[in-house]
Amino acid sequence: MSTTRHPSDLPYPSVDEMLGEALYPHESDLALQIADAIEKSIREQYRPGQARRDAHPKATGFVEAEFRVNDSLAPSLAQGVFVPGKVYQAWIRFSNGAGDPTRSDDNDDGRGMAIKLLGVPGPKLLENDREATSQDFVMINHPVFLANDPHRYLSLVEKASSGRLLDKVTIPFALGLKGTLRAKEISSGKISNPLQVRYFSAVPYQLGVGAERQAIKFSVMPATAEVDPMPAQRGPDYLREAMKRTLAERDVVLKFLVQPRTSDSMSVEDSMTAWDEAQAPFFEVASIHIPRQEFDTPERNRLGEDIAYSPWHSLPEHRPLGSTNRLRKLIYDRISRVRHEMNSVEQPGP
Repeated sequence: MSTTRHPSDLPYPSVDEMLGEALYPHESDLALQIADAIEKSIREQYRPGQARRDAHPKATGFVEAEFRVNDSLAPSLAQGVFVPGKVYQAWIRFSNGAGDPTRSDDNDDGRGMAIKLLGVPGPKLLENDREATSQDFVMINHPVFLANDPHRYLSLVEKASSGRLLDKVTIPFALGLKGTLRAKEISSGKISNPLQVRYFSAVPYQLGVGAERQAIKFSVMPATAEVDPMPAQRGPDYLREAMKRTLAERDVVLKFLVQPRTSDSMSVEDSMTAWDEAQAPFFEVASIHIPRQEFDTPERNRLGEDIAYSPWHSLPEHRPLGSTNRLRKLIYDRISRVRHEMNSVEQPGP
C-alpha cells in the first residue's frame, strides 16, 4: 500500500528512551498507511455532511461534569492538571466501540469514555493546537488493548474495512492469537448503564516532566457499587435511556485513579498486558461529579458529534507513551480533520 503524507499531517512523535519507549521498524510510515486506510473507509462509508468517527461513532451520552482534584496528593502525583483542590469543568462522552453508528446497544461491544477538561492553561503537545485550553483523557472499559505492533494494526484496519468476506474471516490472523483473545475480551460484553462501569486508559502515559517524570496508567470507576439490573427488554438505545433515567433522578460521582509503574518489567510498549495492581496499585487523585441534567437534546448531541478528543490534546505532563499512542497522534488528527471537512463544520473549541 502506498504511503501518503498530507501537508497538514503532524510530525511523528519522538520516543522517550528513559521511560522505555522504542520505535517499531518503519513505524511512522505505517502510521500514515493506517491513517490513509481509515480515511478511505470513512469517505466510502459516509456521504458529505454525515461523516462519523471511525471508532466509537455511537454516543450513548454527552454530559457536562466537574473534575475535582483531591485536596491532598503525594508530590509525585500532584503534576499537570492534578493541582490539589483544583476544580475543572468538563465535557464527557460515553460511547460504543463498534464502527457502525446504527448498531444496537444490545450487541456485545466495548464501551468508551472520553473526558475533556476545560480551562487548562499552558501550551499543549499538538503542534496545530498549542494554545488550546483543554486536556483530554480517553478510555475503554477494558484494562488492555488488542495490538502493540503497527504492522498488525495496519493489517487489522485493512481487513476490517475490506468488502471481501475472506478478509473479514482472516482478521484473527492479522491480530495473532493474543491479539484475537484481547479483541474478543474487549468486544464481548454487555452493560446495563455506562455510568456504572469502570474504564481504563489501557495504554500508558507520562506523569510529570524532567528527571522525576514517570510512566502511569489511569482509570475511572464508580464511587458506589450500585449496578442497575439488565433490562429484560432492551431497545437499540437502551444505554442512552439508562443514562437519561439516572441523570434525571440524581447526580453521579466517579473516581479518577492513577497507577504509577513500579517496575521496568511493566513495559510502556506492551499495551496488551495489564500492570499487576498488587505490585502497582491505583491511587485516587480526583473525583468526577456529573450533575442531574437533560443531555439528550439536539444541541447537545450536535456538540457531542462535532467535538474531537485526542490523547495528544494534552499538557506535556501527561504525554502519551507507547506505540499505540504514537500512532494515535497522527491518526486521530487526520481523521478528525477529514470528518470535520466532510461535514463542513469547525471543531468546537477550546
